[in-house]
Amino acid sequence: MAKKITAVVKLQLNAGKATPGPPVGSTLGPHGINIAAFTKEFNEKTQKDVGLVIPVIITIYQDHSFTFVLKTPPAPVLIKKACGLQSGSAVPNKTKVAKITKEQLKQIAEQKMPDLNAANLESAMSMIAGTARSMGVTVEE
Repeated sequence: MAKKITAVVKLQLNAGKATPGPPVGSTLGPHGINIAAFTKEFNEKTQKDVGLVIPVIITIYQDHSFTFVLKTPPAPVLIKKACGLQSGSAVPNKTKVAKITKEQLKQIAEQKMPDLNAANLESAMSMIAGTARSMGVTVEE
């Protein structure tokens, strides 16, 4: 028989740098799971992506065991990394902070494809381009 699920928790954590303190401890502690085991396993699985923010969906079962699924980093994080930015523009329609090439958009779209509801690569690139524009990043033709 399948285990009974008691909670599903979504977090965004720095890859390879999760600690038992907040936000991990304060979010998972009330559910009674082994926080040290979660952080150790998460850090091992995300070691190659250090420097990125990784969304994780944690399923907690009645016997206090857990499983988790790693998602791809959010599009703004990937765009900032590709452009070498610390943050996007405060006024994106007036102040442009960087430029991104079609090739960079394609790479980001390919990486994000498993988590996007896009039918093909072109529509995924269009979604990423929209995110870039909303950050004040100009998309080069």
